[in-house]
Amino acid sequence: MAEPLPFTPDLSVSPVVVPFFDQPTNTISYIVKDPASDACAVVDSVMDIDYAAGRITYDGADKIIAYIREHGWRLEWLIETHVHADHLSAAPYIQTKLGGKLGIGENITIVQDTFGKIFNEGTEFQRDGSQFDRLFKDGDSYKIGGMTAHVIHTPGHTPACMTHCIGDAAFVGDTLFMPDGGSARADFPGGDARTLYRSIQRVLALPGEMRLFMCHDYGPNGRDIQWETTVADEREHNIHVGKGIGEDEFVKLRESRDATLDMPRLIIPSLQVNMRAGQLPPADDSGKTFLKVPVNTL
Repeated sequence: MAEPLPFTPDLSVSPVVVPFFDQPTNTISYIVKDPASDACAVVDSVMDIDYAAGRITYDGADKIIAYIREHGWRLEWLIETHVHADHLSAAPYIQTKLGGKLGIGENITIVQDTFGKIFNEGTEFQRDGSQFDRLFKDGDSYKIGGMTAHVIHTPGHTPACMTHCIGDAAFVGDTLFMPDGGSARADFPGGDARTLYRSIQRVLALPGEMRLFMCHDYGPNGRDIQWETTVADEREHNIHVGKGIGEDEFVKLRESRDATLDMPRLIIPSLQVNMRAGQLPPADDSGKTFLKVPVNTL
């Protein structure tokens, strides 16, 4: 049985949701705006990297910044649904341009401890989540203008995964994909397929008409990219958990599928940057910044 939801969704509030699709990483970032004010949040932003050249740019983030400025909106929050392993966060870059607070789940400390060791970061790398402005616990809430956003802890893909429910919209990160995409992998350090199944049941316990927004879509079977569905559609049609698929069946399916998957192309730079809240590692004495490649570790 799914753990009870720590709040009652308010479907009378329908935030404005503006998606931004990043084709190189198949990531969808969002601006989420209070319909009754100029306040907004940005969810899961992307910093561009040419990995082969070691070059960082901000074209995608600049589009989000320009959109907010063009509409005269006020950025209050930058939300990370989890520590992404497939793209780099642009949250601190956007924060320097527009302000706002940066938030993530409190179990970022577990992720920092795990990958701080993998990347041999040493004692100067803080593993207490202090790089973020707010560490969310299950059941926490925060305000975007007059809207109340509620946070559900939905681990399994990573220990720090959180689903953010804002009015009639929920941002699920990598906990779920579109119905024909199923669910995210659970084989990264700290991931667990059984835990993921139970987290998904918490999402599916939301009202059926609630809008769900994905962090990724890969266009299965050649269809166009999509990022919005509903709880009811996921309950009925999700190929991994729909129509009452049980926990043991899901775990068998998820673990067998994960065993066939390659590591994400950008996992090495992504984890080093995202566990630092989107900041690059400190420069050396010459002013140059480097990313590490752990050998035979991941």
